[in-house]
Amino acid sequence: MATAVLANAAEVSVAVAANFAAPMQAIAQAFEQDTGHKAVLAFGSSGSFYAQITNGAPFQVLLAADATTPEQLEKAALAVPGSRFIYATGRLVLWSKQAAGVDANGAVLRAGSFRKLAVANPKLAPYGAAAYETLQSLGLLQSLQGRLVVGQNIGQAYQFVASGNAELGLLALSQVYAEGRLSQGSGWIVPAHLHRPITQAAVLLKAGRDQPAALALLAYLKGAKALSAMRAYGYEP
Repeated sequence: MATAVLANAAEVSVAVAANFAAPMQAIAQAFEQDTGHKAVLAFGSSGSFYAQITNGAPFQVLLAADATTPEQLEKAALAVPGSRFIYATGRLVLWSKQAAGVDANGAVLRAGSFRKLAVANPKLAPYGAAAYETLQSLGLLQSLQGRLVVGQNIGQAYQFVASGNAELGLLALSQVYAEGRLSQGSGWIVPAHLHRPITQAAVLLKAGRDQPAALALLAYLKGAKALSAMRAYGYEP
């Protein structure tokens, strides 16, 4: 049986939204163990991947940070019709690498006792858009505009905080969350009503049509192991 699995093994090229890096690495490892197929992962912003795919990048599967990008690719005939589905709903967190940097209610945003707040580019990254919507809902966007440090994707926004270039960041919860709790620092999980839902969609791209590994990965994302990994990193499958 193992020989048969190896004989049929193939690779799938996957464009993965930066916020989903940690759970996807765990899912890819389990996917390879269970199916023999190897997922080759690239991480970045959904907006950047859209540009790359429309310019001919040979990705077979896209795991976006929003639902709009896969829909646009489908309308542009660059994705397989009917293959799109929501694989997770993400959460936003206000995070500091310092143990007491963020209080339980996020009041530090109003107190203003910080120099820089890292966010992702709202034009490229859905988590960046959610961060701006949150600040707008709190009535703080205008007053904090001069303190924002903007990364091209949510991974770069995290690096700004991790490196100390910003004391705080509005990040993807999955970047600092594991096994049902914050894995480091301190944070305030932003209430969902402060921004539009961060619904994340997957889609089979044209290059992945009829490719066994691509089809197997999309099916695997709906399975128990993948859903368990998502929950462990704070996603709602």
